[in-house]
Amino acid sequence: QVQLVESGGGLVQAGGSLRLSCAASGRTFSSYAMGWFRQAPGKVREFVAAISGSGDSSHYADFVKGRFTISRDNAKNTVSLQMNSLIPEDTAVYYCAVKYYSGTYSDARAYDHWGQGTQVTVSS
Repeated sequence: QVQLVESGGGLVQAGGSLRLSCAASGRTFSSYAMGWFRQAPGKVREFVAAISGSGDSSHYADFVKGRFTISRDNAKNTVSLQMNSLIPEDTAVYYCAVKYYSGTYSDARAYDHWGQGTQVTVSS
């Protein structure tokens, strides 16, 4: 059974940093792209970042470029999101997901399994 578990969320002041982690289990994930999405109250889920199975390519939403970095450790079946220079608009529940098949990295419909999410709150 595939399971994705996010951790690392919390409350941080604007300008601060958080590191989110996603632990994957149930299969070997090194062949599959993984992504981070977020959903703020009253808003649709939006793409944040994605990384290829090998980790040699990554993709970012424009609003996080230069502030967030996605990485993965295939030996540990984990994917991380380092978030720096956080702003109140980054407040949301952050989800990790795995994509088994082809499809646009930024399209949530392309992802097959999702974690339960971790809350990130950035205070001004």
